[in-house]
Amino acid sequence: MSRVAIVGSCITRDLWRFGGELIAKTAPTPLPPMLYVSRTSLPSLFATPLAGVRPAARPPGGLRPQPHRALVADLAKTALAELVAFAPTHLIFDFIDERFDLLSAGGTTVTDSWELEASGYRRQAAFRGARTIPRLSAACDRLWLDAAGEFAALVRATPLHDARLILHTARWADQKRTVNGRVAQIGAVEILPGQPADIAAHNALLARYEQAFLDLMPSMATVAAPDHRLADEGHLWGLSPFHYVQDYYAEIWRQLDALGLRSGVAASDEHH
Repeated sequence: MSRVAIVGSCITRDLWRFGGELIAKTAPTPLPPMLYVSRTSLPSLFATPLAGVRPAARPPGGLRPQPHRALVADLAKTALAELVAFAPTHLIFDFIDERFDLLSAGGTTVTDSWELEASGYRRQAAFRGARTIPRLSAACDRLWLDAAGEFAALVRATPLHDARLILHTARWADQKRTVNGRVAQIGAVEILPGQPADIAAHNALLARYEQAFLDLMPSMATVAAPDHRLADEGHLWGLSPFHYVQDYYAEIWRQLDALGLRSGVAASDEHH
């Protein structure tokens, strides 16, 4: 049975929610295990744990359990060990979560995600003097490329080398399908409240990241659905440049099925 690991975002995790009837037809067998690593960045994955941070026993700030676990993993740097121990048969990457700025704090690097802001942990002493590393900066590019090389070395040196490696290539949509079925341009977008984003700049960043990753990693398959990259105004998680229409998820699933991932994975009731 497949053991699927995702290092990425909701665009890949949601395949198993929004594949609908297609998944039901192609996945009649028992559901395989999944490991989902999200709300992080390659430089943060390879950094040292943030000393002194004190996660709450229960998710604060209205966070759901899985996003809170992802946040704590980003602070404690536990995801890579868990990934190696999981020994996936299929390891899928996407880089949509590589939109958040990084934070240099306490001699390490963490991801400045919405979950971190909502949690209130930024007010803890561990973050005193934290410095932002803007996502679209040359400094962040350098950190990311170094970490991509480290990830390639990790794969080659661990049981991850036995996994089928898959890159889910994606871009931010600049058009949406409205609830009335019309296609229209997406207006202004934000990464965090009050932090506007340039769709074209982030799509260019994704293209650079993906090509660099393919150049560094062992042989990888790619899946993509550029003809269906259309945001859905009626999406379960709300309008976003990477909350796509149903046809997008169905097409990506067909491509994964062709790569041998023939079992579905249980969908969560949480947005990650």
